Amino acid sequence: MSALFSSTGHGAPTAGAGRSDSAKEFEFTTRDFERVRTMIYRRAGIALADSKQEMVYSRLARRLRATGLASFAAYLDTLERNPDSGEWESFTNALTTNLTAFFREAHHFPLLAEHVAGRKEPVTIWCSASSTGEEPYSIAMTLCEAFGSLNPPARVIATDIDTNVLATGERGVYSVDRIERMEPERVKRFFLKGKGAQAGMVRVRDELRAMVTFKQLNLLSEHWPISGPFDAIFCRNVMIYFDKPTQGRILARFAPLMKPDGLLFAGHSENFLYVSDLFRLRGKTVYELADKGAASGIGHAATARKA
Repeated sequence: MSALFSSTGHGAPTAGAGRSDSAKEFEFTTRDFERVRTMIYRRAGIALADSKQEMVYSRLARRLRATGLASFAAYLDTLERNPDSGEWESFTNALTTNLTAFFREAHHFPLLAEHVAGRKEPVTIWCSASSTGEEPYSIAMTLCEAFGSLNPPARVIATDIDTNVLATGERGVYSVDRIERMEPERVKRFFLKGKGAQAGMVRVRDELRAMVTFKQLNLLSEHWPISGPFDAIFCRNVMIYFDKPTQGRILARFAPLMKPDGLLFAGHSENFLYVSDLFRLRGKTVYELADKGAASGIGHAATARKA
């Protein structure tokens, strides 16, 4: 694929229980929607609001077509009868919202650069909801700039529950409009421009891609395929899909994975102080451990809470 890329220049409510909307392709009752809500909450911790009924119908209707099933009831029955079925992955992927952009909530990245500047030991950042890769690559670019090198002593662990978006992130190929608001010098340094069949596309440079490791991770899983300690954790715009008890359990597991001076970055509409006594606000949607000196003991507290 590298031959195709070159250096860039500067440049309607649902029906009631037991009833369906006759205009819909598939029967979709209130009971079906409630089953979906229960199943995705148990599987991924996502709390679907009442207003998401049409979204659920639209996204899961594609799965009914793909599986050849004639109704939501039949589809959900099949899932429940087969808890280890690969269709659970497709079900979860379909209901996961992935809104992202390069350098989204831009005020976080100068803070990250300042946080890691001058460090001698290797730096490790966890991006816990990486979506299609724009966020972890933005982190990687920031680290390169902070260290003044395309090969800094740093790495980024990028995780997401959605396997489809992870594949996109790992590939590192995006339409050129995704970077149109980025500074030209940054584009020139970190992206290759598509040619021929890839015209209108850009690819993240190999040096940047080598810094980022993509892994599937469900924040509700008992075991996470990662290990700290992390200099920073990015958990932005994902907690809003969880209820507060779930948020609290996840935050309690974050704390022992962080270095004593580690930073936790949240989304602009998220506030972690209501659900955790382990963190304190350091800046705009940026948190630090409440008791840095007791970092090694936080793991015991987190384990006790989980139990």
